[in-house]
Parts: sequence; structure tokens; C-alpha cells
Amino acid sequence: MTATIHPTAIIDPSARLGDDVSIGPFCTVGASVTLGDRVRLVSHVVIDGRTTIGADTVVYPFATLGLRPQDLKFNNEPSTLEIGSSNQIREYVTMHPGTEGGGMVTRVGNNGLFMVGAHVAHDCKIGNNVILANNATLAGHVTVGDFVIVGGLSAVHQFVRIGPFAIIGGMSGVEKDVIPFGLVKGERAHLSGLNMVGLERRGFSREDIRALRSAYRMLFAHEGTLGERIEETATHYKDQAQVEQIIAFIRAASDRPICQPKSDDE
Repeated sequence: MTATIHPTAIIDPSARLGDDVSIGPFCTVGASVTLGDRVRLVSHVVIDGRTTIGADTVVYPFATLGLRPQDLKFNNEPSTLEIGSSNQIREYVTMHPGTEGGGMVTRVGNNGLFMVGAHVAHDCKIGNNVILANNATLAGHVTVGDFVIVGGLSAVHQFVRIGPFAIIGGMSGVEKDVIPFGLVKGERAHLSGLNMVGLERRGFSREDIRALRSAYRMLFAHEGTLGERIEETATHYKDQAQVEQIIAFIRAASDRPICQPKSDDE
């Protein structure tokens, strides 16, 4: 079926539109844009660059997607922004394409909710079922796992990794990697436990939650170096999938240190 396009919208003839696309008043869609089936642009949306938006995504007024990244090293390289299906992209959200220094692509998964004023910078990799609350901002090269929630007015530093099922408290400044299932908060964010509410809501068993709590204490409340605690925890919980996920995340190479609980002298 054909797209429904408001007469005030400006659509480049080279743009590729899927079936049942709806484009509202005063939207602008550039030449290299691809909109999947049933994508809806409510009004006053600007989409440019090499941007692809998956089926059933709704974009609200004044969102701008695919414009030039805020990176002075960008030299008009043919980078892309890839947005998955069934996302809600609310008012004033900005998402930028990748750069040569970050793999040439910014990628957003499926079923996300990006609230008013959220920002996804160049070369970010966002998983599925992610929520960025109002005015949450991700700097360049940030990686966000599935089912992560980033609280309102939070800011995430360049190259930070946030593991799956983690939650970032509102108004937090996240400068270090956040373990899967972790809860972090604070002006200079620190690890403050596990995302217990999220674990229960996502159907993790009592046994899994009990193991995660025990492993958390072993990793962050015992004596010794972090490396020693990692090896002890890995040995003790070698058959527990969620704990193994945390261990693998910590062991993986990263540009940022791991976010840990506050020390007594902080």
C-alpha cells in the first residue's frame, strides 16, 4: 500500500518508504533515508543522512535523526544510523550517525522508548527494550545492553559500556562501565547494588536472584584485589549463567574502568 504524506511534508524522491508509512505535517525526509513498513512521523520530524528506521517505529515532533554528528573529526564519511523496529522516539530526541573512528555506524535496537530530549551520539550501540528517560544523554561510542533503563537527566561518558538489565538512577554522571544487572546512581555514579526490581519484573527465578546477590557480595564486599575476587567468584559460580555474564563483562577489554561501590573514604 502507498504511504500517507501530508502536503506540507518535504520528501526527497530518492527516499525509500515502506508500506503504510505515515508522514505528518512539516516533516523533512532526506534522499538516503529508508523508512520501514508502518513507520509514523507525527509532525515536524527531520530525518537525513544514511538513516534506516525499522517497521512500526513512531517518531514524535521535533525529533532529528541522522544529521551530522557532533564530532569535529567527522569528514563527511558515508556513515549510517540504523534504528530498529517498534521504537517510540519522543519529542526533541536526537540520534547521530557513526564516524570513521567508531565503525561507521550508530545502531539502535528494537522496542526502545526514547523520551523527550534524549540524545544518542555517534557510534553508540543500543540493545533491545532500552529506555532512555527524559533528557538522558549518551556520549559517543557508548554501548548499552538489552533491557537497560537510563534515568532522566543522566549523562554517560564516551566509550562507557552498560551491561544488560542494568539501571542508571536519575541525574547520574556515569564515567565507568556498569556491570549487567547493576544499579548505579550519583553525581559521579557509583555501584549501589543490583537492579532487583528489574530482575523480578523480567521473571528471573528466586534461585538466580539469590545467586546474583551472593556473587555481588563476593565481587564487591570481600577483601583482596578485584582480580582476585573475579577469579574466586568465577570458580564458585562457574555454572550460573547470570554470574558468568557479569564475569565475562568485567574481563572484556574496555576503555573505561568498572563502576564499583563507594569506598569508606568517599
